[in-house]
Amino acid sequence: MMPAQDAPLFEALTTPHQSGTPLGLRVIAGVVLFGSAVLTILFWSLGAWPVAGFMGVEVLLVLGLLRAHRRWLGRIGERITLANGRLCVQRTDRKARRQVIEFDAYWTRVSLLPRHGRASELRLAARGRSTEIGSFLPEADKTDLADALARALWNYRNPVFDSPQLEGSARADSVHSGS
Repeated sequence: MMPAQDAPLFEALTTPHQSGTPLGLRVIAGVVLFGSAVLTILFWSLGAWPVAGFMGVEVLLVLGLLRAHRRWLGRIGERITLANGRLCVQRTDRKARRQVIEFDAYWTRVSLLPRHGRASELRLAARGRSTEIGSFLPEADKTDLADALARALWNYRNPVFDSPQLEGSARADSVHSGS
């Protein structure tokens, strides 16, 4: 029988920004199709009818690449989970391949390293191992993620015990020490 898993103390899902909505992509497809149709009619009327085939192939290529790019971006992501004393990073790349990296939560440190002229680098490190997380995030989101993750790790390392019994004994100790 497997041990019960505790609820995560921290969980974040990071995904790259998707530029464009499905409606926006349909608008782009319509503009590309309309522009291609106008040019095809123009070249056909000038007697350059073989251009029509190339224009069709070009439109299919542009629309296919837009669709593939959107599908690839939809697959990319990282799930960062702090539970059961482990900090787990589950990464999915554009080909839907998964990679899992685990760290001992007590020893894991979060660092946001500035890089001149580029976005900073957000790293997790513990016991000689490190990995970059959120490489596709904008600077503000990296800062927010670093702060939230550092706070969650600090709370894990420094638990607060909210026990009436402990509070009573602390009061009793202070009363006895004061007399």
